[in-house]
Amino acid sequence: MGLRLYNTLPAQVQPFAPAENNQVRMYACGPTVYDYVHIGNLRTVVAVDVLHRFLLQSGYQVRHVMNITDVDDKIIRKAAEEGLSVKEYTAKYEKAFLEDAASLNIRQPILVRATEHIQKMAEFIAVLVEKGFAYRADDGSYYFRIAKFPAYGKLSKKDFAGMEDGARVDLDEYDKDSARDFALWKAPKPGEASWDTVIGPGRPGWHVECSVMSMDQLGESFDLHAGGEDLIFPHHENEIAQSESFTGKPFARFWFHTRFLLFNNEKMAKSVGNFFTLRDLVLRGFKPSSIRFLLASVPYRTQLNFTFDSLQHAAAAVDRLRNFHQRLTTGEFPEGASDAMSQLARTTDENLRTGMEDDLNTALAQAAIFEMIRAANAAMDSGAFLKDDVPALLAVLQKFDDIFSVLK
Repeated sequence: MGLRLYNTLPAQVQPFAPAENNQVRMYACGPTVYDYVHIGNLRTVVAVDVLHRFLLQSGYQVRHVMNITDVDDKIIRKAAEEGLSVKEYTAKYEKAFLEDAASLNIRQPILVRATEHIQKMAEFIAVLVEKGFAYRADDGSYYFRIAKFPAYGKLSKKDFAGMEDGARVDLDEYDKDSARDFALWKAPKPGEASWDTVIGPGRPGWHVECSVMSMDQLGESFDLHAGGEDLIFPHHENEIAQSESFTGKPFARFWFHTRFLLFNNEKMAKSVGNFFTLRDLVLRGFKPSSIRFLLASVPYRTQLNFTFDSLQHAAAAVDRLRNFHQRLTTGEFPEGASDAMSQLARTTDENLRTGMEDDLNTALAQAAIFEMIRAANAAMDSGAFLKDDVPALLAVLQKFDDIFSVLK
């Protein structure tokens, strides 16, 4: 039937295909590099990587762009506390994120940094002012006028009919039920990093960064925008408002959001303090492959409760995969081929694709491969497995690993 994905915008599963030719243009919100990312953040990175890999396996070309937010309220505050420039402060954490992503076998997307697009952001804001969607405050900051965009709330499904026109908020992150004119550009404050631009000195607000960088790399309308569910409102809602006001066109066709990673049934978050970084877990003796396998073991739209027991089970599953691969590639089997193993390979291949096409149901895909391993091991143990059965099973195992990437 082809790939079907849940689209947050209409709130339903829909057939997915790129709008033009065979190339998927997708943008994923990346890290804000003010600290080490935790494995809750990395769950989204892994989910988007699984999507990227399955799209490639399905024959698509993929232009995958991810931003690095290297200027925002938290970064400026923490850089000032440590007596560093914004660039000096963020370099350490960007490097750490890229190292973590490489450890998890993430295919590196095209990286774009906020600080490298500030002049384009200022030009974008100037157009919004000219069109009446944005205005300059007395202090030199610029805000988006939400009341001028009647569709505001269409992504988050929130009703903002009673919102107060002209009420402003200048924080990059704010109350999840608050609908106020949000900051596009922040006037400089003493000791803060700022840039001189066509709209005056200052620095961009968080929300405008992704609109400008995504459209710069992918065009005014593109196929898919991804991120964690906590970004639906206000970040992605604001992206839609400012982008569609700028272009008069739909922004992203599909919105792909991953659910939270839980720890002790609470959202894993730095603000709560109940989080683990990848480095924490590696120091405890867990391999990145086990962590990746666990993060991909539950479909991306289902909350995953992290426990050390579940991580131990993931480690055992990866060992089982690797042991089976080694048994296939180094074992000595009698000549010939069996109809049963040929059918097993075909069925597993079909079930693997069926699971992934069903809104990336990774749990079904993993169940299919382990059923194949169980049946093939039983045949090997009984002496019924033959030499010519190896290539077909290896091919299916490789298809699985092209997506989950845990064999090496």
